[in-house]
Amino acid sequence: MTSAFSEISALQDSGIANGPAIGAGSGTRRPLRGRGNGLTRLASAALVTGLVAAGALAGAGTAAADDAAPQHPGGAIAVLDGLKTYDDAKIKTDKGTQSVSAGLFEMTVNGGGTLKTYCIDIHNPTQGNAEYKETPWAESSLGKNDNAGRIRWILEHSYPQVDDLASLAKAAGAKSLTAGTAAAGTQVAIWRFSDNADVTAVNKDAEKLADYLQGAAQNSTEPQASLTLSPAAVSGQAGGVLGPVTVHTDAAEAAVAPPADAVASGIKITDKDGNPLSKATDGTELYFDVPKGAADGSASLTVQATTSVPVGRVFVGESKSQTQILAGSSESVVSAQATANWAAKGPVPAVTAKKDCSKGAVEFTVTNNGDQPFKFTFAAAGDVYTVEPGGSKTVPVGVGEDKAYDITVVGVDSDFKQNFKGVLDCVTAATPAPGGDEGTDTQTGASPSPATTVAAGAVTGGGEGDLAATGGSSATPVIAGVAVALVVLGGGAVFFLRRKKSAAAAQ
Repeated sequence: MTSAFSEISALQDSGIANGPAIGAGSGTRRPLRGRGNGLTRLASAALVTGLVAAGALAGAGTAAADDAAPQHPGGAIAVLDGLKTYDDAKIKTDKGTQSVSAGLFEMTVNGGGTLKTYCIDIHNPTQGNAEYKETPWAESSLGKNDNAGRIRWILEHSYPQVDDLASLAKAAGAKSLTAGTAAAGTQVAIWRFSDNADVTAVNKDAEKLADYLQGAAQNSTEPQASLTLSPAAVSGQAGGVLGPVTVHTDAAEAAVAPPADAVASGIKITDKDGNPLSKATDGTELYFDVPKGAADGSASLTVQATTSVPVGRVFVGESKSQTQILAGSSESVVSAQATANWAAKGPVPAVTAKKDCSKGAVEFTVTNNGDQPFKFTFAAAGDVYTVEPGGSKTVPVGVGEDKAYDITVVGVDSDFKQNFKGVLDCVTAATPAPGGDEGTDTQTGASPSPATTVAAGAVTGGGEGDLAATGGSSATPVIAGVAVALVVLGGGAVFFLRRKKSAAAAQ
């Protein structure tokens, strides 16, 4: 699967080593949102900020930036490492009974951090090293699943959030549980709600855990995103503040970088009164302060933090790779972007887009804070829409399930153009895909095939980076050291500034 949009972000190339693992003493339940050492959090954020700044400055002025904008709602971006802690299960379909491996996957977060996830799309195979992005429930199969809250309850009340396996076994009426059988029982219970699957764990104690979790599960609400900005695009005329862009995060604090060329452009990131901001918390409102007389153009800011991503957040693949749901997180780097467009006169549009699984569409919201109407169309669509000054218009564009879309918003009487790409994947497969075993493969290429028999309690991929362990990764001192160096060198600025082609030509 893929998220609705393709993000333009230098974070995708910054594969830093894993950050510290989450930890809980034996017999404890891991907290929903952890907070790590403050120095580590700030150092990690500073490191990634510097890396993004370097990427931004290196790419400044490229044609690719002309119609590009942040298209990911924000949060963690990670690469799937594979199935790490698992045991056997069997699923019944109209083609018979098939063996699958059920358990916990691991992902490495871009910029630092490790995630553990369960599958919520059993009939869709994983793709090796697929990139995943944190996604709202409404933009995934959980958006139309009445049992989504019960899945979150299971995640919070089973392994690895509860790592006292003896107590978990007692609650489930099982003799004993290993990490592998606990992960398998938890995955089986989740599949019964996420896919309405007829699936059982091979190990008797894992099956008892699955039955217990299924019967005890209660409705829970969707967890808050680790970090998002709303709206992701604003517009207006030069000579004042443009916004607000509101920060939504579960992190204690997030970094807001100043413009890379603040002295030359005079553009700042401020509060509503024009006071510069370099930090933000949940609810902070950010504004682009654009000086009077600034040439028509646009800019993007990035807000970053390190935090434990909340349990129950969905991760959707950039390729058609099965959707995952978060079961545990180390302190991980999260980020979000927002853009601003400005002009001296005429229409000044801003466009945001999101998948709407309830409508089977991508929903575009276009605002216009200029002094003339903005007329736009969707490339090759034909219909023309008008947004009056100070107004907005939301237009859903229907796209086929599992079909890649490539939609461009085009100004009719202007050179405005913005492109959005992705795949709408809102429904889990009701039956295996053609080809039998391939359709229910819950592994990556580095993992055993579904038919492989795994010894009860088999666990791979432990040690450093394992979320069940207590303590920090050896990468932490490296992150702190590089971050300090980047700050000293002035590499901490994250800001993209360009001028429209028309303005450049006028010069």
